[in-house]
Amino acid sequence: MSIGSFIRKQFIDVLQWNEEAEGVLAWRFPMQDFEIQNGAVLVVRESQVAVFVNEGVIADVFGPGTHKLNTNTLPLLTNLKNWDKFFDSPFKSDVYFFSTRVQTGRKWGTAQPVTIRDKDFDMIRVRAFGMYSYRIADARAFFTEISGTREVYTRDEVEDQLRGIMLATMASSLGGGNVPFLDMAANQTLMAQQIKGGLATAFGRYGIGLDEFNVASVSLPEELQAALDERIAAGMKGSLSAAKMGGFTQFQVASAIPLAAQNEGGLAGMGAGLGAGVAIGQTMANSMGNAFGQQQQPQQPQQPQQQPAAPAAEPIEDRLLKLKGLLDKGLISAADYDSTKAELLKKLIG
Repeated sequence: MSIGSFIRKQFIDVLQWNEEAEGVLAWRFPMQDFEIQNGAVLVVRESQVAVFVNEGVIADVFGPGTHKLNTNTLPLLTNLKNWDKFFDSPFKSDVYFFSTRVQTGRKWGTAQPVTIRDKDFDMIRVRAFGMYSYRIADARAFFTEISGTREVYTRDEVEDQLRGIMLATMASSLGGGNVPFLDMAANQTLMAQQIKGGLATAFGRYGIGLDEFNVASVSLPEELQAALDERIAAGMKGSLSAAKMGGFTQFQVASAIPLAAQNEGGLAGMGAGLGAGVAIGQTMANSMGNAFGQQQQPQQPQQPQQQPAAPAAEPIEDRLLKLKGLLDKGLISAADYDSTKAELLKKLIG
């Protein structure tokens, strides 16, 4: 084989990218020591863009189609290169292919709560999750701002950067809007629209087009959600009539019994004692029974109330049985049970 024929085999006649690997957004054609032959063919498939880079400067950008590389199709390179060379004027330049397909079904989420300003709650921290899709809309800007001269640039790499952009944009869009958090949380489409406008602008700076963006769920951290629940409950109480207020009082009493049992010293330590616990239960049962009775029967004219007789003292044996029932249901601790039982037995035995 002659030296001339060997050198001729170092020329590249066809440049193309088959996109065998999944998730690759940018790929540099492997030049090594090869040179592109003047008159070679560049094949750019649909959903691709090819970028010629000469000595670090973008020379030409080619869209889908078959392009013959010569002085007519490479006007910028014509000015940069001397075409009067040996072997039909070969030239050497880096060629990058970019995938412009829409990257669908990409998940996003806030690993940490994002602090935003809200017109109702002043400052709150929000967690949100959803899906989005994007594509390379401007290969020149994408190459300059993100991918650079790397041989391969993947979807995972760009999405690491996109997540940071999302968090910053979400805080800015939600915090600067006039829509209260409660309205956005109730209408996630509204929240997505609020974020998408600012996000599309931020993506566009890097040559990325935002195709779709949605919010699947939005929530507050546990401590803020608990405070919000209390505020909602307080608002509900304020709008209730006096007759319905009794139901909230009964609910609070019922909720307080197991909480008191979990505290150090239990019911006895809080000064309630077993008698107070039983009295609370009886009061709650009577009140709930009266409430249901009032709903089922028509209102009767009020009669002069008579002073009720003082209830007879409950036998100690019955109190011991009720005490055991509270222990079995987990409403009091074993220590409460033992101490109260000892007091009752002392009264019984004398």
